Amino acid sequence: MKPTDFGSNLTSYLTVFLPGQRGISKNTIKSYVDTFRLFFIYYRDALGKKPEKLTIADFNNELISGFLNWLEENRHNSIATRNQRLSALQAYCRYLLIEAPEYISLLQTNLQIPRKKYTKPQIGYLSYEETTEMLGKPDVNTLAGRRDLALLVLLYDSGARVSELTALKVRDLRLDEYPIVTLHGKGGKTRQVPLAKKTAAILSKYLQEHQLTSPDKYDLNVFINKQNGPLTRAGVTYILQKYTGNEKITPHIIRHTKAMHLLQAGVNIIYIRDIMGHSSIDTTNIYARADTEMKRKALEVLSTDIVPNVPDWRNDNALMDWLKNISS
Repeated sequence: MKPTDFGSNLTSYLTVFLPGQRGISKNTIKSYVDTFRLFFIYYRDALGKKPEKLTIADFNNELISGFLNWLEENRHNSIATRNQRLSALQAYCRYLLIEAPEYISLLQTNLQIPRKKYTKPQIGYLSYEETTEMLGKPDVNTLAGRRDLALLVLLYDSGARVSELTALKVRDLRLDEYPIVTLHGKGGKTRQVPLAKKTAAILSKYLQEHQLTSPDKYDLNVFINKQNGPLTRAGVTYILQKYTGNEKITPHIIRHTKAMHLLQAGVNIIYIRDIMGHSSIDTTNIYARADTEMKRKALEVLSTDIVPNVPDWRNDNALMDWLKNISS
């Protein structure tokens, strides 16, 4: 069967345009692929149509809106996930504006589909005490415990994304007098993050124990699984939750934890942005806003206990009684 204009353009978009011309990372492309995989499942199962027959003319506002509603109602996706899927579909629409300009009206209508508004959840992070407790739990008398400790201290101390941690090579660690880890982030960007000397000491022992110090081992992954393959996102999450005892704790929460601890220690927001690898200071400012909100709530609790209740001053009798009470 000859591919439709939608299918042929999508193939070029995912395999040539994004990786070749835009230089988009594998993880981002995978997210786009997942979006279209779900879109085709919706088209097949919910609408009873064959995905291989989908054309650009079919790719309209009604179809996309139906897909977004299906994500929320049938797959119980969050609004944030719904908006992320919409962004992926609209990015493809922008590509089609160049490749298939005869559909400009339809595509522009698709691009006008609004993101759904929602209240963003408060940033989750661990306190100093909770972080210290977590890092004190691995059994350093065992090989697995020492590996887990090395992974956890590096995850926290560097503020790395889990994808950066799982892709980390031995050559990315410099553990001399001024220890640094080189992280390979989104969009092919790299950044260097200073490490604490205690972290460097733990990592040095780990590399020595696993015979990863010779030059011929520099291109190997720092952390591997039982099958000698790179440790996965799920593997890191499993290790993390094993020591926190909390299924809601994710590697990204440890990243938030590092950023919040830096902020609370008085580190300049610009430095925090560079350590976290944020492309915009606006992203980093969410930590400042979250910290301010938590301080405000703490002050409200304090004032509830200390500041007296004031009656409605429009009621003269209530006002006089209150004045008498505080003067007696």
